[in-house]
Amino acid sequence: MEPSDRRDLSASPTHRPGAAALAALPTVADLLEDDAFRAGLPEVIVGGPALEAPVRWIHTSERGDIARMLEGRELLLSMGTAWPEDDAGLTAFVDSLADAGVAALVLELGTHHAAVPPAVLATAQRRGLALVVLHHEVRFVHLTEAGHGRIIADQTAALRARDEVRDTFTTLALRGAPADHVVHELARTLGCPVVLESLAHEALIAEVPVGADATVLADWERRSRSAHRDLDEDESGWLVVPVDARGKRWGSLVALPGPAHAAGRRNVLSQGAIALALGRLADGARDEWAAIARRHVLDPLLTGRFATPEAMAARLEAAGVPVAGRRLYGLAIRGAEPTAAEIEAWALALGGRARALAVPARTGGPVTVVLLSLPAHRPLDDDAAASLPRALRDGSRAAIAIGREAETVDAATHALHEAIDNAGEPGPGEVLWVERRPLARLLASLRDDHRLLDHGERMLAPIVEHDQRTAGDLQRVLRAALSHPGNRTAAARAAHLSRSVFYQRLELIERLLGVDLEDGETQTALHVALLTRPRG
Repeated sequence: MEPSDRRDLSASPTHRPGAAALAALPTVADLLEDDAFRAGLPEVIVGGPALEAPVRWIHTSERGDIARMLEGRELLLSMGTAWPEDDAGLTAFVDSLADAGVAALVLELGTHHAAVPPAVLATAQRRGLALVVLHHEVRFVHLTEAGHGRIIADQTAALRARDEVRDTFTTLALRGAPADHVVHELARTLGCPVVLESLAHEALIAEVPVGADATVLADWERRSRSAHRDLDEDESGWLVVPVDARGKRWGSLVALPGPAHAAGRRNVLSQGAIALALGRLADGARDEWAAIARRHVLDPLLTGRFATPEAMAARLEAAGVPVAGRRLYGLAIRGAEPTAAEIEAWALALGGRARALAVPARTGGPVTVVLLSLPAHRPLDDDAAASLPRALRDGSRAAIAIGREAETVDAATHALHEAIDNAGEPGPGEVLWVERRPLARLLASLRDDHRLLDHGERMLAPIVEHDQRTAGDLQRVLRAALSHPGNRTAAARAAHLSRSVFYQRLELIERLLGVDLEDGETQTALHVALLTRPRG
């Protein structure tokens, strides 16, 4: 016998978890560590992976033809008194036990055999059948009572755990819990990262421990496709369960390696999949998953809630927005209400990918924030930017601000905030490149400074109040005049007024503010004040 196969179980007990598919059953190793078995001074002769075999019952027999009475996963207790006497018979006997799916053969030495017959040992090793000897006489009834008690207790605990899991996720489904909360509850229950992914293997919602994004989500698509080849747990411990109902599949739930669960990891994940499927059926045409997925990607980026740039990059890549070797742009769209599908279709037409999210802004209403990823050889230019309004349903109302080009996560975060800060500057149908407006970019970053706010209020209060009282357009006229200094014809055209009406408005502005609009310093002060206010 090989020394490496020997195991002394009388000294230090260790717990060995059961196989995932039969988590409710104790393993051979689990039972051998029970006090009743340990009283027999057990020694493992053939062990290794065989000790992880689940045991559903304990059987006692001396017959050499007992295999035909067994159904599999039994632990067989014997003293060997009626076993065959010749090697051929012993080999056939052990082969029959392995063919029947017996979990382990336990031989009590002393009554008939002083040692394990060589043919029994050789066949058990060849067939991978756990073989254990007891060196001390013990009543088999004590072993069966202890073993069956453990089996029944474990199965009862598993049934109770399955009921609790089913109740939890049924309640979530009936309550209409959002998909991200269901995924969060799955991760909490299983004690491991859980990801809801699309049919294209994009990580839509990832519940990952803080700081583990880079490790868990790195190279997600390739690793996910590999795990999907086998819907049972693969060697890496990944577990995949499809989310579908009424013959339609929407995606998959993926649980990464984690501890065993009394209800079975697959059962827990399946209950979560049912809750998500019911939620999708209740949503109808509304794609709640996509909306939550966009929030889970862009919210951490906007708020800086990521441990490292590498972690955020991994989350973006897993969600289908490539970062490495790409040109990244932050955009803010005001005035229109573009759908995420419109934005993503526009990005695909440019050969890129994008995610969009509506967020509150200081510009008098929500803006749609867009993170755009383009190939390195296809930068965003004026023509590509001009095509965005045409891709939107109400694009004529869209005012677009574009932040500086970025190549890293941190730079992309700055670009997004630049775009948001300057979203109030362009008018309907206009595109503002923040990089080309250095003063606007500077003032936008200082917009919350009380001194700047006070300056804007003191300079503009009379015409702001006039516009509010009369639904007037003096702020727009002043903005046009300052945008075209020295060219009143172009300024009048930009204000959509005739030259005569435009001059009348300028005279009124000068009278209300008590300033000379021809004075250069006054022009600069008014321009700064206007840039601190949302576009009127």
